[in-house]
Amino acid sequence: MHKKHMKKIIISLVLAACLLPAPEAAFARKKKTGHNKQAIELEQDALTVGQAVAVAITDPARQLYGEWTLESMKKKPVVTEERAYIYLDFNAHKVYGNNGCNALNGDFKLNGRNLTFSNMITTSGECYGPSAERTIMRALADTRGFQVTQLYNMEYLHLTNAKGQELMTLRRQNLDFLNGAWQLKELNGDNIMDKNVKVVIDIPMLTINAVTSCNVINGIVHIDPTKHYDVQFEDLQSSHSLCPDIQLETDVLIALEETATCKAINNSEMALLDNKGNMVLRLVKIDLRKDRKQAKQ
Repeated sequence: MHKKHMKKIIISLVLAACLLPAPEAAFARKKKTGHNKQAIELEQDALTVGQAVAVAITDPARQLYGEWTLESMKKKPVVTEERAYIYLDFNAHKVYGNNGCNALNGDFKLNGRNLTFSNMITTSGECYGPSAERTIMRALADTRGFQVTQLYNMEYLHLTNAKGQELMTLRRQNLDFLNGAWQLKELNGDNIMDKNVKVVIDIPMLTINAVTSCNVINGIVHIDPTKHYDVQFEDLQSSHSLCPDIQLETDVLIALEETATCKAINNSEMALLDNKGNMVLRLVKIDLRKDRKQAKQ
């Protein structure tokens, strides 16, 4: 078995064990059942569009490393055949990605706030809109600097020319606020804190583990980089033990399956929303170590 896959399995089992010992029954997928959903509005200040703020660059190898999706060119939206993005690999000082039609790669050099791309090559596929592809490649060739801004949990990389004019804006979703252990506070508007349902989300490993009164739920986290705040929970499986509150577990599974986006409500609470913007789950951050210590007392 692949080592990375084995690591994911081991971590998932450890996380689940931290919450509750898994029943011995075999895993089986729960099917959706009908239920009445109550549309819930998030607080206005959690959804209000704010002003992006500049991010101080103290560790560029960490802050710029990774994948950035094209948001706009010279502050105007750009339509491309495929998702246009760049991946900055600081280990090899290489840039990889796609210009909206063809794969690209090359070198980059970072010296303070000066950023340049060189030796850029692309594949030679025919493009539906070659003008966008050429514009993107020209912008990369003209890049001489950058700045980073942040709006809520979204980071933006602004590439600039020698005059400091913005050439390209790229976006990276930072969903680290999802990481950690949570207790379910509301389910479709109903307070369920007393049910003691807990969830652990691991963004680096892209796994989710949850426990209800008698079962453990495991699944995979999927994030679509083309959409803002996109998060979906897939391949959800539950240990097949019957319990008096099995309807609650079914409703939790349905809510997780219906999740399409997420929003941080405040420093300690998070909302999972469906594709219509209805809040299906409200979660509160918890400390599992503190929980276990209190349970022993």
